[in-house]
Amino acid sequence: MNRSVRSPWTRWVLGVQLGSLLVPRLVLAEEFNPGKPWRAQEVLGLSWLRLGLEHRTRFEHVKNDFRATNPGDAMGVSMRTLLSAEARFLPAFFGAELQDARAWTAEGTPLNNTIVNPLDLLRLYAGLRGKDLLAQGDFASLTAGRTTIDIGNRRLVARNDFRNTINAFTGLDLQWISPHRDVVRTFLVTPVIRRPTDQVALAKNRVEVDRENTRALLWGAFFSSRPLAANVTVESYLLGLHEEDSDLAPSSDRRLFTPSLRAFRPSSPGSVDFQFEVMGQFGTSRASAAPTDVKDLNHLAMSFHASGGYHFDASWAPRLVLQYDFASGDRDPGDKTNSRFDPLFGARRFEWGPTGLYGPFARSNIRSPGVRLEVQPHPTVDAFTAYRLNWLASSRDAWTSAGLRDPSGASGSFLGQQVEVRIRWQVFPRNLALDAGGALLLPGEFPKTAPKGDDQPSRYLYAQLTGTI
Repeated sequence: MNRSVRSPWTRWVLGVQLGSLLVPRLVLAEEFNPGKPWRAQEVLGLSWLRLGLEHRTRFEHVKNDFRATNPGDAMGVSMRTLLSAEARFLPAFFGAELQDARAWTAEGTPLNNTIVNPLDLLRLYAGLRGKDLLAQGDFASLTAGRTTIDIGNRRLVARNDFRNTINAFTGLDLQWISPHRDVVRTFLVTPVIRRPTDQVALAKNRVEVDRENTRALLWGAFFSSRPLAANVTVESYLLGLHEEDSDLAPSSDRRLFTPSLRAFRPSSPGSVDFQFEVMGQFGTSRASAAPTDVKDLNHLAMSFHASGGYHFDASWAPRLVLQYDFASGDRDPGDKTNSRFDPLFGARRFEWGPTGLYGPFARSNIRSPGVRLEVQPHPTVDAFTAYRLNWLASSRDAWTSAGLRDPSGASGSFLGQQVEVRIRWQVFPRNLALDAGGALLLPGEFPKTAPKGDDQPSRYLYAQLTGTI
């Protein structure tokens, strides 16, 4: 590893992180209840105060990186610590959350602010909560300040989980839940720019203050129904993003509107479950974030997800899922329309495989069928394996995650096959978890023949330990 861990600040951070892993083991045996997670706030006995501390350490290795700009291997250790507190004097509440995300990597391993974001405010907010406002049994909340957001199934706006850093937004978030559990939510926020951004500062885990992107505005309106006939829930939402290019946050000047409709039936033993979501996207954008690109294009794109599963009522609780995903690509790089779907601020690990140093696929210019098998051999152990075939939706557009493109379309569209496995052990459920897995990417016609492509398989392995108190 080429990143120093000898500074006093780094030693302090590592000490806090180690403590978050060891505290669950320090609970007296007679107090430990394996069915209930231990939380630090219980020691204080203060009903008005909620505290949280989570630390995760992950080792990951990529053999033969698939990206055009990073051939060879990549390896690193990433650490993320989250410290949160919320004071509740209902109807008012106040809260804050610190995020410390760092990485120590081998020479040549690429870094960016999805991996590194040392010591900054992830959330700083205040708000009001109340019951029985519009109807007996309802619930409403208004939050103002810097916060994180999950919308629907998290495909377009999400609080990131596997990724080492988390998206944050500053603004207003209003939610209302009816007595029958219908949900209405609206928000108006500006994205937060994670820092540092230059390679030297990233490599040194330099602390730089995050900033609001005052030249971008994200808004949304969301509705989720109560469970309807056959336990089916219907969701719909509309997202708007209005963004201008700047030195601090280069962009393709996106002015996008993204409506979505989703219907799903959750999994339960001995029954069929399904999920269907269609996302449209229209507005204007530019072909790239380059400062010299000043041409506005009509933006017209779409994405689609469909999956169906069956949860067997049997030993190990196996669940078999068939799935298909599509996100449009730009059909003609020379016309006046951009038809590449933009995934906005969504998460992708739950659908496309591990991210971190890996992450070959995203909801943009892709069509991909797949199959997934989940098992739970023990109440504290779960695992899955997944297989996906991947094509470009448009052979003339880019494989966005790899930075590869053949504008002529002569390199074909087949990206390759991905096999993924993961196993997770809840050593102390919701207090200490061990997670390990990997992925194998077998290249198809496109990466073998496209300019700067590679015909060698990419292999990814990771192992992580997460402690929560």
